[in-house]
Amino acid sequence: MEKWHYFHQKVVSLQTIMKMMQNKVLLLYTGGTIGMGKNPRTNALEPLDFSNFVANMPEMKQIGTEIDVYQFDKPIDSSDMRPDAWARLVRIIDSRYEQYDGFVILHGTDTMAYTASALSFMLENLTKPVVLTGSQLPIGQLRTDGKENLVTSIEIASAYKSDGTPIVPEVCIYFSGKLLRGNRSTKQNADGFNAFDSFNYPHLCDAGVNITFHPHHILKPDFNKPMTPHYKMDSRVMVLSLFPGIEENFVRHTLNADGLRAVVMRSFGSGNAPQQPWLIETLKKATERGIIIVNISQCVEGFVAMERYDTGFQLKDAGVVSGRDGTVEAAVTKLMHLLARYDDTQLIHQLMSQSIAGEITV
Repeated sequence: MEKWHYFHQKVVSLQTIMKMMQNKVLLLYTGGTIGMGKNPRTNALEPLDFSNFVANMPEMKQIGTEIDVYQFDKPIDSSDMRPDAWARLVRIIDSRYEQYDGFVILHGTDTMAYTASALSFMLENLTKPVVLTGSQLPIGQLRTDGKENLVTSIEIASAYKSDGTPIVPEVCIYFSGKLLRGNRSTKQNADGFNAFDSFNYPHLCDAGVNITFHPHHILKPDFNKPMTPHYKMDSRVMVLSLFPGIEENFVRHTLNADGLRAVVMRSFGSGNAPQQPWLIETLKKATERGIIIVNISQCVEGFVAMERYDTGFQLKDAGVVSGRDGTVEAAVTKLMHLLARYDDTQLIHQLMSQSIAGEITV
């Protein structure tokens, strides 16, 4: 049973931040392809002892930052990532928040955007970098993308301005030369090294020969306020994808599922749905029962504008909330976060229409 030591987070002024800088980054290995190695006897991939591997990487000796490694005892395949693992990451970061300048989380790519989105809501008023990265090939393989992703993520997590404040004080994903806001990111490629992008939000930085930050796109937290961790998530959420010919009884069964509290509905184009009376009636009855339905476009780029077409107006009249230009990953995890904190459905409706961690454009 792991023991955690909690401490009261002190409010600090900008003048003291420089003194608090440790020139240290905590590297957390949760699992994923990046930390796999080939067993010489069986040729099967299995988890590495990441602490020893990092200590023996020549590239690490050239980084002017001290690196500590925290490795999950049982690495998690990203397909098995769950809210309790997110809470574990929040506890690790919270309990070591004053000891490190930034945090790098190594994670499998399949659900990385979900984890990055969840952490952006669970780490309220984050004032230090939390960079998630991974790779498409194991770090020990000849053509791996893991080394560049890892080294650059550490450089970004330890990058500070002249006044002592971090350059990127938010949860983000670094992959293949691009630093992305975590709750704006989506996995776009199952095989290529350019696995992620943020289609509705610009890159926070681009890394080529030089690392070029884009400060006007980066969140600006209040450094005089403490980071507030949240551990609970309510996973009684469902994703419903609309498609031509969708059957009435399946939709009704979904929206009448026991315990269901919220639905992320993936609609067409700018937030449209089939003009079927049964669909609007079913959605309306669900919202009247207190089910929160958030409209997210199936398009990877663009904005849900339910007032643009009549089909969108009908959804709005049925009590469906616009997800604006957010991702499915952000909508799901934001709902889980808000449902765990509030019972007031109207309040959650309001907060889903507001940006609380840079997840939507308002």
